[in-house]
Amino acid sequence: MNVSIANLFKVPEIRNKILITLGLLLIYRIGFYIPLPGVNADKIFEGLGSTDGVGRLFGMMNVLTGGSLQSATLFSLGVMPYISASIIFSLLTKAVPTLEKIAKEGASGQRKINQYTRLATVLICLVQSWFVIGGSLSGESGANLLHLGVNQWFGLYTIVVMVSLTAGTMFIMWIGEQITENGIGNGISLIIMAGIISNLSPALSGYVTRGMDTAAWQSLLMFMGAWAVTVVAVVFMTKAQRRIPIQQAKQARGRQVYGGQKTYLPFKVNHAGVMPIIFGSALLMIPAMLGTAFGVTFLEQSFGAQNGFWYVVSFGAMVYFFAFFWTSMMFQPNEIAKNLQEGGSFIPGIRPGKPTALFLEQTMVRITLAGATFLTVIAVMPSLISSGNSTSMVLIYFMSGTSILIVVGVALDMVEKINGLLVMRNYEGAMTEGDGGGGSGQSASATSGWGRRST
Repeated sequence: MNVSIANLFKVPEIRNKILITLGLLLIYRIGFYIPLPGVNADKIFEGLGSTDGVGRLFGMMNVLTGGSLQSATLFSLGVMPYISASIIFSLLTKAVPTLEKIAKEGASGQRKINQYTRLATVLICLVQSWFVIGGSLSGESGANLLHLGVNQWFGLYTIVVMVSLTAGTMFIMWIGEQITENGIGNGISLIIMAGIISNLSPALSGYVTRGMDTAAWQSLLMFMGAWAVTVVAVVFMTKAQRRIPIQQAKQARGRQVYGGQKTYLPFKVNHAGVMPIIFGSALLMIPAMLGTAFGVTFLEQSFGAQNGFWYVVSFGAMVYFFAFFWTSMMFQPNEIAKNLQEGGSFIPGIRPGKPTALFLEQTMVRITLAGATFLTVIAVMPSLISSGNSTSMVLIYFMSGTSILIVVGVALDMVEKINGLLVMRNYEGAMTEGDGGGGSGQSASATSGWGRRST
């Protein structure tokens, strides 16, 4: 392994890509130490660790943005607006015929979709920045969060903060694009992973600061054990495929016979990736927030606690539903069957055309059932282990399905791309006992749909 890692720095191109990636990620982290103008960062979001609907909303956003919401920095919105815009246009390109036609125009069509995504990112940034200002920096509740003199010019101050937050998100998006083009891996995915991992150090150091009693040790060991088991399961399910054999028809041209090769069509078991968990988490925050705002005791108590019965049951149902929904939106069996038929390929034992499309659809339904079950277990496991208060909320959010799937997926993607670069130059791969540089081609960007918008 030491020899394989040393091979990374023997090739100047790979060494430069690694240094560029690390340098851009360092610039991204520096932005966390640039506070918003006029904000008293020590007091903002003191209730971030609460378990009500609003607390969970800011908690999840805080993890995915790298803790910037808690510190009220220039990068407070992180890449969440860009991710939201990418998800929206991923769905719209499948649902709206006009956008679908544009997306099929090749590189020019993809550039148009990317431009629409960037414009939508700006609009989402403005809306979310207004949410941050209106919900945290205005009124009596936000009077003590601002320095003296800000309230006298709050209208102008609002415009300055909204522009600053929007510019910060656009700069992060630019950093992600530069990493994708000149570095290693998908830039947006790497930025998200860096933000998630950056929260672990303060959370783990908190155990040492307050002293490690028996309860703290038990809580930490339980977390580490559950995390190790979850990582192994996520790696296995991320790499898992259902390979459908494909036979290419033979074609005679003169005295030569072409074709006849056997290949396979890979179907990922976890085809929907992390999207069902994101959608389910976002929707389940609404009942808790409504219960808190309007004083509905049932909604506040049932959905305000992550380990509540109704929350766990509803979350599992949401994950199942969105796993099938996202797969049905992104998987087009009729189009795949048509392409196979036009290319002179067929599935042995299945007639081309509609029978092939029906077989592919039935196969994907069975695979999605296994993937949805896996996602449900990963999603509700943090709720089951957070019954006590001894575990840090940051660690619980790190154990959530969203965080751990992103971290593991991005790590696998980086290993596969590095192995590919090394194998191209006749060096031994970084993971000598793995499956080589080719891998399965499953990255966090391909799973979640974010990476398609970053070029």
